[in-house]
Amino acid sequence: MLRKILIYLLFTTAVFAQQKVVTSIDTTKNKIGAEFKLTLKTSVDTLSKVVFPKLRTIGALEVIQSYPVDTVKKDDRYELIKKYGLTQFDSGRYTIPSIKILINNKEFLSDSIKVEVANIQVDTLKQKMFDIKDIVKVQESSDWWKYLLAILLILGIGAFIYWYTKIRQKKKIEEEVYKTPIEKATSLLNTLEKKELWQHGEVKAYYSELTDITRNYIEEAIEIPAMESTTSELIEGLKAASQKKKMKLSQETIDNLFTVLKQADLVKFAKSKPLEFEITEDRNKIQKAILTLDEAIPVEVPIEEDSILNEAQRQKQIQIMLKKKRNQRIAIAVGSVVFLLFATTFFFVVTKGFNYVKDNILGHPTKELVEGEWVKSEYGNPGVVIEAPKVLKRIDLTKTLPKDGMALIKEMQSFGYGSLLDNFYIMVSTMKFKQETTLDLSKGIESSLKILETQGAQNMIVKEEDFQTNSGITGKKGYGTFTRIDGNSQSSTKMYYEILLFGQAGGLQQIMILHEEGDRYATELTDRVMNSVELKLAGN
Repeated sequence: MLRKILIYLLFTTAVFAQQKVVTSIDTTKNKIGAEFKLTLKTSVDTLSKVVFPKLRTIGALEVIQSYPVDTVKKDDRYELIKKYGLTQFDSGRYTIPSIKILINNKEFLSDSIKVEVANIQVDTLKQKMFDIKDIVKVQESSDWWKYLLAILLILGIGAFIYWYTKIRQKKKIEEEVYKTPIEKATSLLNTLEKKELWQHGEVKAYYSELTDITRNYIEEAIEIPAMESTTSELIEGLKAASQKKKMKLSQETIDNLFTVLKQADLVKFAKSKPLEFEITEDRNKIQKAILTLDEAIPVEVPIEEDSILNEAQRQKQIQIMLKKKRNQRIAIAVGSVVFLLFATTFFFVVTKGFNYVKDNILGHPTKELVEGEWVKSEYGNPGVVIEAPKVLKRIDLTKTLPKDGMALIKEMQSFGYGSLLDNFYIMVSTMKFKQETTLDLSKGIESSLKILETQGAQNMIVKEEDFQTNSGITGKKGYGTFTRIDGNSQSSTKMYYEILLFGQAGGLQQIMILHEEGDRYATELTDRVMNSVELKLAGN
């Protein structure tokens, strides 16, 4: 029995030994961003199933390449080789942890390996340093075309209103300056024929205009209410007026006029469809009736001062009226555009709110910063890594510091965007001291605020609390408000500020942000920048 157990143990040990995972790496020390090539090997029989994991990271290292599995046959076994390309972009010592490999659904672990990632040494004496370049703007989608389309649409409506009123007014002016009713009626009949309404199937519209011209002439020339009268009332009124004015009208003229007006009533109200020759005859009857009526009206000799305007006076009157009507058209068109703009703005104010209209139509500088392309960069030494809407430019603040303070500083670098007079200002400053110094961060915040006071800040409210970055580094945060005075206009603006200070044995790191109080986009900017703060240790 003991012999069987020993044989079994030896057998299982041999099997596990055959399935052991061999771990190796091409190098244990590399530069930042360089590739470590991790190799896993296992030997199995031809019936075994081996699964290597698909990984994006292995510990603190990033998998930049997962190589295909190589298979090498040795006698009745297979040697499987799997390689992973790893890298790390921060210096330090790291451990590549064990990796689980499944062989016939059983877990086997690779060996852990320690590696080191070293900084790339840069000779700053030979290599000239440059500021970080700003982001190259690419063409991006925007909603500007929607606003342009809306403006063009409103202007188009204004132009249509101008054109429409011009046509209407021109027609009206021509009607107003006809010398006599018969001249007006004759001209309108000729214009009606040019429209070719009945030829295009618009018989009802044709008869409607034809009778309107006739009734207008009778009302203006004979002075009876022809437009409001029925056909029968019109004929009776015409007979009475002819007797009163001693007009000589034949029964044929009365009958022809009655016949055409009755035909028009049937077309308009009974949907009658006269033939083409009937339409032509009706038109001729109307024209003949109008001419006969005009000839029958007694001629009165006008007094000299009341005589009809001569042609020159008539043309002058037309020009005066055209100019007056043109000004009216412009006023109507401009008024329509203004009304549409006001109505559109009012609609957005009601549905979206005033701030939406102000920020999206009129524009808002800090909103554009929030929605722009942000960049994450490292500034100064010891380095401060932040995400900001713009790349910060190097600035010189040495002149603003007292001389006794500058005597303690070995190196100082400052970077900023905007100015104290802008809607949004951000500044990052780092210092390295000549010797290790115990720092009082609260006094450091106080000193920064005194510098602001020398530049015009008044009525300053100061609050202070501890601050901790996402990686756990602690510092001090000063925040509050002050009044900014414009030296030129003497106007005042309420400003909000935040200052972060971090002290190290050999250096100091500071982030300052200023913006107008109540600017919600600037508040969003500040929160995003402050939440992105990462710090480098002095000497690294």
